[in-house]
Amino acid sequence: MSCSRGLPRDPAVMRLSELICRSGRGDERAFEDLYAATHAKLRKTARTVSPKLVDVEDLLQDAYLKIWKHAGSFDPARASPITWMCTILRNTAIDALRLKQVATIELDEGLSVPDPADQPADEFDYAFAQPIAAGVIERLPDDRRQLLSLAYLEGESRIQLSQRFGVPVGTVKTWLRRTLETVGRECRASIPAYNS
Repeated sequence: MSCSRGLPRDPAVMRLSELICRSGRGDERAFEDLYAATHAKLRKTARTVSPKLVDVEDLLQDAYLKIWKHAGSFDPARASPITWMCTILRNTAIDALRLKQVATIELDEGLSVPDPADQPADEFDYAFAQPIAAGVIERLPDDRRQLLSLAYLEGESRIQLSQRFGVPVGTVKTWLRRTLETVGRECRASIPAYNS
């Protein structure tokens, strides 16, 4: 729908609708004006909908980035500009809270890992096994090697990997489990201590 059709008659609403529509066409000046006209209102809304764990300024920044990105899809016949922008803000707050909760859950799981000092001395020859494991990992398909690197060397969460690869979190977990099983199986087959 064209942004010029179906605009409300209230001049303030018409102005905001027009600024969003112009922003949707890449007009940076219009977006600056939209920000100036709505920042105070969205900041008050952000304080209301923002969980305590999320920084209000970060939340606003993320919301305005989404507003800029999706301005071309704004339809003034379906919602007022402020309602549309507040919905984006609210959804951004929900997403931020989900990310905070997931990170906390993963940290809680990390606390259950036993302290190595409490374990008996390990007799495994890691110096011998390291090049074997590196060779096995090198033979993995590129996407699986990248997945392992991002998860275990770069520290990306399962949610971040899900977004990066465009698949559900459960799929990422399955890929990681199967890839680690493959690496373990091939390493055991290559290390003489496991074959004796």
